[in-house]
Amino acid sequence: NPAGENTVGQVVADSQLAATRAVGAQLALMNPGGLRADLLPAADGTVRYEDLFAVQPFGNNLVTLTLSGEQLRLAIESQLRGGRPRVPLVSRGFGFSWDAAQPEGRRVVPGSMKLDGRVVQPGDPVRVTVNSFMAGGGDGYNVLSQGTERQTGVMDVDAFEAFVKAHPGLSPGALDRVVRLN
Repeated sequence: NPAGENTVGQVVADSQLAATRAVGAQLALMNPGGLRADLLPAADGTVRYEDLFAVQPFGNNLVTLTLSGEQLRLAIESQLRGGRPRVPLVSRGFGFSWDAAQPEGRRVVPGSMKLDGRVVQPGDPVRVTVNSFMAGGGDGYNVLSQGTERQTGVMDVDAFEAFVKAHPGLSPGALDRVVRLN
């Protein structure tokens, strides 16, 4: 959509959050460059492992880490640069608004980052799950390398598989987690 969301990205982010809730994850972020295909079930609705792997072919482990609310904002801002921003895909329960008319570094609308309906404050500790590529600073997510209390988990595609198996008949949700103002 115009805000930068896509349905397969939402499902992947949701699967990563579900796989890491036990270690305290509150939200998950997925880099759009880490998604390489749409998830297209067969005519009978069957989704095979190879379909899931086509979406996420890199074999990254999930990493759950603690960031401050300000570090989370900076991680998002790092992707909202230039004429072709790469908006991070976010899990259910988290969202934000951004304004492309604002200068780089100030595009996340103040007060718009919300977790389960509550505004994320700059000093709030937030447990975030990302893939190991992102956790190491890949795709310009340098601030994620500052995250503390790191816990490495399952591979991303395995979390995706478990989520799809646990939700038979999964269908795309509304693209309403991220809002673009300009």
